[in-house]
Amino acid sequence: MSKQKKEILSGILYTGISKYSGIILTLIISGILARLLHPEDFGIVAIATVIITFFSIFSDLGISPAIVQNKSLTEDDLASLFSFTVWLGLFLSFLFLLAAPFIAAYYNSPVLSVLCGLLTVNLFFNTVNLVPNALLYKNKEFKYIAIRSFSIQLATGLLAIIAALSGAGLYALLISPILSSIFIFILSYRKYPQKFRFVSEINSVRKIFSYSLFQFLFNLINYFSRNLDKLLIGKFLGMNPLGYYEKSYRLMMLPIQNITFVITPVLHPVLSDFQNDLRFLASSYERIIRILAFIGFPLSVFLFFTAQELTLLIFGNQWLPSVPVFQILALSAGFQIVLSSSGSIFQAANDTKSLFICGLFSSVLNVSGIAMGVFYFKSLEAIAWCLCITFFINFIQCYLQMYLKTFNKRSLKSLIKQFLSPLSLTFCCILLLWPLNTVISDKNLLANLLIKGISSIFLVSFYLQLSGEYNLLEKIKKVIWTTKKKD
Repeated sequence: MSKQKKEILSGILYTGISKYSGIILTLIISGILARLLHPEDFGIVAIATVIITFFSIFSDLGISPAIVQNKSLTEDDLASLFSFTVWLGLFLSFLFLLAAPFIAAYYNSPVLSVLCGLLTVNLFFNTVNLVPNALLYKNKEFKYIAIRSFSIQLATGLLAIIAALSGAGLYALLISPILSSIFIFILSYRKYPQKFRFVSEINSVRKIFSYSLFQFLFNLINYFSRNLDKLLIGKFLGMNPLGYYEKSYRLMMLPIQNITFVITPVLHPVLSDFQNDLRFLASSYERIIRILAFIGFPLSVFLFFTAQELTLLIFGNQWLPSVPVFQILALSAGFQIVLSSSGSIFQAANDTKSLFICGLFSSVLNVSGIAMGVFYFKSLEAIAWCLCITFFINFIQCYLQMYLKTFNKRSLKSLIKQFLSPLSLTFCCILLLWPLNTVISDKNLLANLLIKGISSIFLVSFYLQLSGEYNLLEKIKKVIWTTKKKD
């Protein structure tokens, strides 16, 4: 096995352990908090989170991926970049603090001013953590990152639940983001301590500027693409509908984040070593696309047909209005799972300009769809449908840009071929779950979910074995043989 393949598999293993155990934690913590707090509380915190995310874009400036990509940065360069992030963090935190009263006045929610004030802590520590955290990824410290993430998620999640039980209300939702940013910085800094200088060398910033500029521009426009829906819903449809929408969107994003985010943090650090071999980069990525399509497309169908069971079991009956929105958004999950990995390839290929172009196209399209859903149709379901359509169009545009520009006019046939078998499996899943969904009773949600889940797993396993995509029987035989040999 090649060194590159070992690094990818090792990174995916540790990141996967962290993320998938994180899924369980997230579901448990979210389920408990959803029963202790009101939808309006989630809506208000969603607004504060969306706005601080905007300031976070300016705190990053594309520095993290630039540090991973650039192999010639010295210790002096890193010290200068760290000092730059400290001053930048202080400046942005001060601006956010000044903006808090105006944000509260715009949404006619006085509590938003307090929430934004508290979240300045999160903004500052996320900014000063950029350099130490980027070095962890650059040096492929995936095991350390996984242990750190899981431990902090568990600790802050428990504290949030205790706070909610003690009557902290919506302030309980701030505990995890604020404390997580502090703990992550402390652990990252202990691993890769940096020297602080009152004056930062501008030459060190210039070294990464050409790469980080387009990364920053992509992050900026991608922010509006991903968050404008929440800002507009909160303002024009109300905090209560925003709470339902936010919960649906987060539930849909949960499998996306915990599947692609297992792979994508690993891809850039490892594949950046092959930035001058585009053919190898493309062929390696196509194998990853195939795997993601086999996971994402059938999962999208499963989420669609289990939307009610998942929503009510995890969050409770009071979140029933979220079900149709989640069901619609689930249709885009497969495309998003595949598409979410594309950014790492643009970065690894040194083509952040194409990443910016794709982000610009995506943002314009998504913003148009969101605006149509909010102002013309004026319903959460319409917004979800508009987003599904724009996600699909963005998917096509992104891979056209990648194959024609980044991969230097590589044949699209090699890309299309990766989707044929996963789409066949997806069609089989529809044929299974559609009639099954109409037959089983609505009374026992857990039983319904288990029936649909077990049936889907059996179908996927049967298809993979029959099609020759993965020899499950041979794998089982090897495990049994190894166990017997040890005995």
